[in-house]
Amino acid sequence: MPRSSPAQWALHAPSSAAIVWASDPQAELAMPCPKGANQRPPFKKPATDGHSPAPRGKWGLVIELQSPPPTATMTPPVATFQEPIEATTLRSKSSILNSASNSTFADKTVADLAGRWDDFKFAPIRESQVSRAMTRRYFKDLDDYAESDIVIVGAGSCGLSTAYMIGKARPDLKIAIIEASVSPGGGAWLGGQLFSAMVMRKPADAFLREIDVPYEDEGDFVVEDWTVKHAALFTSTILSHVVSLPNVKLFNATCVEDLITRPHADGVRIAGVVTNWTLVSMHHDDQSCMDPNTINAPVIISTTGHDGPMGAFCVKRLVSMQRIEKLGGMRGLDMNVAEDAIVKGTREIVPGLIVGGMELSEVDGANRMGPTFGAMALSGVKAAEEALKIIDQRIAENRA
Repeated sequence: MPRSSPAQWALHAPSSAAIVWASDPQAELAMPCPKGANQRPPFKKPATDGHSPAPRGKWGLVIELQSPPPTATMTPPVATFQEPIEATTLRSKSSILNSASNSTFADKTVADLAGRWDDFKFAPIRESQVSRAMTRRYFKDLDDYAESDIVIVGAGSCGLSTAYMIGKARPDLKIAIIEASVSPGGGAWLGGQLFSAMVMRKPADAFLREIDVPYEDEGDFVVEDWTVKHAALFTSTILSHVVSLPNVKLFNATCVEDLITRPHADGVRIAGVVTNWTLVSMHHDDQSCMDPNTINAPVIISTTGHDGPMGAFCVKRLVSMQRIEKLGGMRGLDMNVAEDAIVKGTREIVPGLIVGGMELSEVDGANRMGPTFGAMALSGVKAAEEALKIIDQRIAENRA
């Protein structure tokens, strides 16, 4: 018989059936008469405390087939229907069943595996377990972070530094990072001209010591520069710090398509972001309408870099919504001027939107600094400081 609701089972129950209880109180109107009489039996619902209904999703329908006349010599079996067991229950039972067989794979070290490859075997698994493990966690994260305290747009060196500082200082805040690329880190995986070394100017060495990245001190030169032996060492280290924080979630391959706004005394307040998968956003021109998703948050920190396909998105949107008149436009390369200006200028541009890193150069008309990364790290530190100054006020406004 196809799966039916309790009410549908009641409609098809034989006339000799006694309906004990069902989850749909309206089904009472359509239930067959159990004994051929003209009156329908009342439902007998599970007992509660008298104040609250029985928990949803826990009711079932029990159909008791009545015994034949007294002359019969046997009693028919009881037919029982209950709502399907929740998937989480099935998973927990499955994990219990699998725990014994997987015990042989537990607590292995790499040394235990060495030299034993002939009889090597992975623990058994069904493909559906992999699918459920990924989708269950991802959609739980989407649900959990639909209301966030802070959204950081862009997971380059500035955005990651910002997330690290806020996440460590305020573990009570829920922080979502939106990164358009599959690989976070922005341009910080390499130095200039695809070279491997990353150069930072002092005093940004303080941040490297903060996250425990080793470096070579070149001494007191004019620019006081020193070199990390590979840019990936910095980027992978800050990334691992950030994604390990329990109050931070990174959504990569996801881009911000628009800003959520609310009326404010200063015009509008930024109150969240409109998101979509990056591959979807890239095909709005050649596919039918593909509507986005949203994340509400009282503070947005935009660190999307200078102008480009995804760069400077939030500040360009401020211009198109007439919240700021125009962009200053990034000026030519001047390391000495640029890095100081970016760190000092990191601030809340409009209520609810802080801008840092090279995106700020498009607003203020600042110079670019080229292949030196100290300003990116310290702009992130400054952005975190600015966010912590205003977060409680913006949260209060968000609740009003």
